[in-house]
Amino acid sequence: MAPILLNCMGNDHKEYIKEQVQVKNPYLDMMEEDILYHFSLSTKTHNLPEMFGDIKFVCVGGSANRMKAFAQFIHQELKLSGNPDEIRDICEGTDRYCMYKVGPVLSISHGMGVPSISIMLHELIKLLHHAQCRDVVLFRLGTSGGVGLAPGTVVVTDKAVDYSFRPQFEQVVLGKVITRSTELDEGVASELLQCSSELQNFPTVIGNTMCTHDFYEGQGRLDGALCSFSHEEKLEYLRKAYEAGVRNIEMESTVFAAMCRVCGLKAAVICVALLNRFEGDQITSPHDVLLEYQQRPQVLVSQFIKKRLGQIV
Repeated sequence: MAPILLNCMGNDHKEYIKEQVQVKNPYLDMMEEDILYHFSLSTKTHNLPEMFGDIKFVCVGGSANRMKAFAQFIHQELKLSGNPDEIRDICEGTDRYCMYKVGPVLSISHGMGVPSISIMLHELIKLLHHAQCRDVVLFRLGTSGGVGLAPGTVVVTDKAVDYSFRPQFEQVVLGKVITRSTELDEGVASELLQCSSELQNFPTVIGNTMCTHDFYEGQGRLDGALCSFSHEEKLEYLRKAYEAGVRNIEMESTVFAAMCRVCGLKAAVICVALLNRFEGDQITSPHDVLLEYQQRPQVLVSQFIKKRLGQIV
């Protein structure tokens, strides 16, 4: 079946990106109440504009603990009043995701893989819309497997690509394949690269990020419960990926890029490489080293946010 290519951006991209966050669903306006079930929030039971109307930056990542740690970190970086250890999980009524608001920053977990982050993104974008937020920038902060990169290198995604290195995301809707572009905002990526140059010992590159549906076979790992290919075939696939501009592999970037693009949201993906996949499959670095690596995307986006807010020049 031939996929249907949707170009929802049009020529008005630059104009409407400064307007209120958009949703692409005419049925929402007909609903008396919109229940954001997985956030334990609702348009009837919560005053969303009052709670979230000042949000300018949304940072999402897989781990609930990591996103709580980021909320506490950005609280300190922005020198906000109050005790960062007392930040409350807004989604405490559910165990699906966590959410922390720190000044103009929202920190949210999204779990692992495309299905989990896509559910979160539907409700997040609706939340930003209902809250009448404007000029919001979204960041996915994560870890990844590097392709030809030293461990600890931060990758700012140029294009999120699929298993065939195409910059697109395929979604099956009513039995039909809908294909959406996964290009990300070049300006935000360039700004992040500039921010990285202002940090010491902070190796950062812009490259394509390959999104897979699996951590093991889908990423060409030889150490899963199943393996249907040889070591040589794995290396050949990684070489083809590298030649296509891929510099890291993870499991969420395509749907993140696609949904943000359709809704006119500026967005970026920032992931640190925990290992070079040409050299192995298992993550063997010591815990303290991995912890420092995992903090690098947080440090970079913190630099970006502080510059945008005028706290540093």
